[in-house]
Amino acid sequence: MDILISILFGIVEGITEWLPISSTGHLILLEQFLNFNNVSENFFDMFEVVIQFGAILAVVVMYWKNIFPFTNKKEKGYKKTGFLSHIDKNIMGMWGKILVACIPAAIIGILFDDKINELFYNPTVIAIALIVFGIAFIFIENWHKSRKSEPRVNNALQITYRDALIIGVFQLIAAIFPGTSRSGATIIGGLLIGLSRVTAAEFTFYLAIPVMFGASLLKLIKFGLAFTGTELAILIVGMAVAFIVSVLVIKFLMSYIKKHDFKVFGWYRIILGILVLATLVF
Repeated sequence: MDILISILFGIVEGITEWLPISSTGHLILLEQFLNFNNVSENFFDMFEVVIQFGAILAVVVMYWKNIFPFTNKKEKGYKKTGFLSHIDKNIMGMWGKILVACIPAAIIGILFDDKINELFYNPTVIAIALIVFGIAFIFIENWHKSRKSEPRVNNALQITYRDALIIGVFQLIAAIFPGTSRSGATIIGGLLIGLSRVTAAEFTFYLAIPVMFGASLLKLIKFGLAFTGTELAILIVGMAVAFIVSVLVIKFLMSYIKKHDFKVFGWYRIILGILVLATLVF
């Protein structure tokens, strides 16, 4: 039964991590109805975060050529390193901007992780965040469509350090308030400063790699490596399922946003948030 629950959590993580509807919010809500039988509370707290590692691997595998700067190519724009063959300076520059975007959330997360969990990780805050950012998606998409000018940035390599820092501030909002959606917040930030939908989504994927890896590593360090056989199996199955589902969802999302906007996700968030509040009241 615990393995089946792990599979369900992996499916929910793989779907909601990349769609702008909040993976953390959905996992916390799922926790209200399902719990493992043979694991400790500390393990479950760690599992909800570390399961994201499977989703990270999906991005790494799918976008390897876009994010790995080292190559054997001897072409213009590639600098000889002497150790790792040749390096793509544009991709290295993009990683510098990704790291800049991670700074706000990293500082707050390291300093106030436990306090944030205590204050904000509950169904009421999740429901409010779902509704507020759902409304924001609809409003910003309507504004985005009314603009006469084309997007200022159509490629992740064109993003500036200023753009990256602004997106990082939006990511910070998601780090503090579960239910906001990290991908949703950063995509909204990207649209507001002139990124195309595809570029905003791709940069969000790249940004997830250090963010989610860092969060997973922090939780693992706090938990330690004293897994029981059951706990290890649950964790591995959950990450594997999250990986497979993430590959499918990322492919769907990138195909979808080439022809559609994000308003459908905004309406979904609003309806889900209202339903959560209704269950809390009644």
